[in-house]
Amino acid sequence: MTDQQRPHTRLWALGLLTTTLVLSACQPTDPEAGGESVTVESGGERVVVYTSRQPHLIEPLFERYTNETGVSVEFTSANEAALIERMAAEGEQTPADVFITVDAGNLWFASERGLLQPLDSEILEAAVPDSLQDTDNEWFGLSVRARTLMYHPDRVDPSELSTYEDLADPKWAGRLCLRTSKKVYNQSLVAMLIEHHGEEKAQEIVEGWVANLATDPFSSDTLLIEAVAAGQCDVAIANTYYLGRLLADDPDYPVALFWANQDTTGVHVNISGAGVTRHAPRPEQGQRLIEWLASENAQAEFAGSNLEFPVNPNVPIDGIVAEWGEFEADDVPLVVAGERQAQAVRLMDRAGYR
Repeated sequence: MTDQQRPHTRLWALGLLTTTLVLSACQPTDPEAGGESVTVESGGERVVVYTSRQPHLIEPLFERYTNETGVSVEFTSANEAALIERMAAEGEQTPADVFITVDAGNLWFASERGLLQPLDSEILEAAVPDSLQDTDNEWFGLSVRARTLMYHPDRVDPSELSTYEDLADPKWAGRLCLRTSKKVYNQSLVAMLIEHHGEEKAQEIVEGWVANLATDPFSSDTLLIEAVAAGQCDVAIANTYYLGRLLADDPDYPVALFWANQDTTGVHVNISGAGVTRHAPRPEQGQRLIEWLASENAQAEFAGSNLEFPVNPNVPIDGIVAEWGEFEADDVPLVVAGERQAQAVRLMDRAGYR
């Protein structure tokens, strides 16, 4: 399952006895996005969010925000590409104040399209490490996801594992599974390989991965991990929260994770994050919502609901995520994942990674 879902709109209005809600059906929100929209009007302040994060992950937080602040949150959930195109088409007429999505590459692209605005926020600067925010302050991370090595403990001794680069070694021939190169998560990982090694060496690594594949790339991380569990391959690269979901259902699930590159560049991490839209009708409300989501008050739920890591270093980690232990993360600014994304896509194509 990805962090995308068919579009729909909700609004959490302040539950006051004096508030009157008027609902009216509208035309579909966007022909590319599909689905229908519902407009909810209330007497209080509001903020409008476009998000590619799954509704069940974000909706409870918006409800909390409304209960704590009295500000209604109206949100539309859709594929990030559709939302970016929608904001571009709406221009100055957009109703959206905030854009929330997954992967720094998507946030960078929205920024490059001129769809976000810089924020001057001491709160966000204190809560979000520099490497997890835009250099021009147009977007900030809200949760961290690590993309690392997964393996079957009955077929792989963890002493065999070390780095992403090592998976190109012939010893892994016929033992490696990957998700499709079309997924932005892998594009960002390869972008970081280019940053660390240069394009020529990065292509050699990716070509080695392709040579070692046990099967064609998978459409999702869940299918990828299930292939490891079933013995279709021995090792894979996936986001940790996908394994976390499987472990939540079955604590004895036969796949373990290994923190990659601990003696070199560190584990590749990415984010879900947010920015205030360029033409936000209510930019102050938008900034306040993002600041609240980055606060200690909201971070445990924002990250924990998807078994991710809090972006705010002051927030403790618990549950399944804490059991994985500490790791050294790659500290290259994530803006690089966006800047090198097109280069990474071309490289993967040349390497035969589909």
